[in-house]
Amino acid sequence: MQKVHVPLGARAYDILIGPGLLARAGAEIAPLLSRPRVAIVTEKRVAGLHLAALEAGLAAAGIESEALVLEPGEGAKSWPVLERVVEWLLGQKIERGDVVLAFGGGVIGDLAGFASAILRRGVRFVQIPTSLLAQVDSSVGGKTGINSPHGKNLIGAFHQPSLVLADIAVLGTLAARDFLAGYGEVVKYGCLGDLAFFEWLEAHGPALAAGDMDLREEAVRRSVQAKADIVVADEREHGVRALLNLGHTFGHALEAATGYDGARLLHGEGVAIGMVLAFELSARLGLMAQEGPSRLRAHLAEMGMKKDLADIPGTLPDAEGLLALMAQDKKVVAGKMRYVLARGIGEAFVAEDVEAEAVRAVLEEALAAR
Repeated sequence: MQKVHVPLGARAYDILIGPGLLARAGAEIAPLLSRPRVAIVTEKRVAGLHLAALEAGLAAAGIESEALVLEPGEGAKSWPVLERVVEWLLGQKIERGDVVLAFGGGVIGDLAGFASAILRRGVRFVQIPTSLLAQVDSSVGGKTGINSPHGKNLIGAFHQPSLVLADIAVLGTLAARDFLAGYGEVVKYGCLGDLAFFEWLEAHGPALAAGDMDLREEAVRRSVQAKADIVVADEREHGVRALLNLGHTFGHALEAATGYDGARLLHGEGVAIGMVLAFELSARLGLMAQEGPSRLRAHLAEMGMKKDLADIPGTLPDAEGLLALMAQDKKVVAGKMRYVLARGIGEAFVAEDVEAEAVRAVLEEALAAR
C-alpha cells in the first residue's frame, strides 16, 4: 500500500492507494469515528459490484452502516438529488461528529462531498473512489459541487475529505471506456508539469490499460502526488492550482454541448480532447511547436481514446456556440477568459490575454474536420 499525505494543517489527510482497501476500510476509518456508525452515499452500479465488500470491511471493525443508493450518471449532480441526499442524511441523524462515506466515481464524490459540506454547516467525509478518474483527480483536493444548466460544477464548496481510500483492485471492474476516460486525467499530470511522467505513460500506458496492477498503482500514486503538491500550494485556486484545469475549459464546454450525455462524451474524454485543443491553441499562438499537439494526439490514439471533435457522435454547436459555453467557465475573471496553455509537454501556464479570434480559429478548424 502507498500513502500520500496532504499537509493542510487542521485539514490534513492521507490518501491510501493499493489493492484490498475495501476489506481494510473499517480499520482505516475507525480512528476518525466518534461512534461506530457511518452513512454511505453510492450509486446502483457501484453498489451492485462493491457495496457488500465495503459493508463487510466496515463490519469487521464493528462499524454499522446505512447506504443511500442513487441512479448513476452526471444527472445526479443536481439540486433535486442534492436535496434528497441531505434530507436522507438528516433522516439518518448524522451529527457533526459523524462521517459520511462517498463511495463511487467523481459524480458521487462531488455530490456527497457537497452534501457533507452544507449538512449542519459541515460534517466530515471520506472519499472511497471507485473509478480511475476519481482516484487520480476528483477525490483529492476538496472540490465538491453540482452542475447547473449554465455549466458544470458552478455550485459547490471547498470541503477537504478526512481520508481517501483508493482501492486499485476495484479498477478491474471498470468498462474499458470508463477506464480510458479516467486515463485522460492521468495524462493531464504529465502534460501540465512532468514530461518524464508523460514519457513513462508513453512507455507503459498500453500495459497499464491492459490490467497491470503494479503499473496502475504507480500511475495513481504519481498522479495523486502531483495533485496533492499543487493543492497544498494553492488550496482555493487563486494561482497555481488553475493548472489542474488543463483541457477543462474546452472539455467542460463540450460536456455542456452534449447535454452531459455520457453515451456521447464522458468527462475524461472531454478533458483529453480539451488538452489537444489547448495544445493546438498554444501552437497557433507560437508558444509550442506543432510536435506537442501531434505527440499528445498520437499517444491518445495509441491508447484508443477520443482525441478530436470528430470523435464525438451527434451534432455540436458552431464555434460561436462553443465560445459562449466556454464563457460560463468558473475560470472567467472580470469577464475575461483564462486559458491553461503550454510551451511544451510538461510546461503549462495560465494565460489571460488570449485573443478570442485565435480560439475561434482553433474551434472552426476542429469542427471542419468532423
